Amino acid sequence: MTSEQLVEYLKDNCLGRQNTVRGVVLEKNFYISGNEPRRRVNRLRKKKVPIGSSQEGYFYAATAGEVYSTIRQLRSMADGLNAAIHGLEDSLERFGEEAEDEAEDVERAVTAEERGRSRRRPLSQLDRR
Repeated sequence: MTSEQLVEYLKDNCLGRQNTVRGVVLEKNFYISGNEPRRRVNRLRKKKVPIGSSQEGYFYAATAGEVYSTIRQLRSMADGLNAAIHGLEDSLERFGEEAEDEAEDVERAVTAEERGRSRRRPLSQLDRR
């Protein structure tokens, strides 16, 4: 399934909040699995495609209100994640200097990995000998 096919499916079959489709149905209809529907919806939203969601599933937003409702839901999720992050950060105080040393080690490893990733060339650009 391409992104365009997903958009067309949602426009044709799931226009408006009253016509939601569950991620499991998208998985079956498009032969994809797991978190793939969520990933694809996320990518499309970043490209300004108005895909809404609720506890019932996904839909192609028919009104600005449906988009705002989805934005509120996503902000609430982000707030919950931020609260969990802050709680974990605060829990590090229990570990003292050991936690700071480990955090520095992780930061160095992530930075080195990112540097290595930026130097890598796609397979299509590599010499094939």
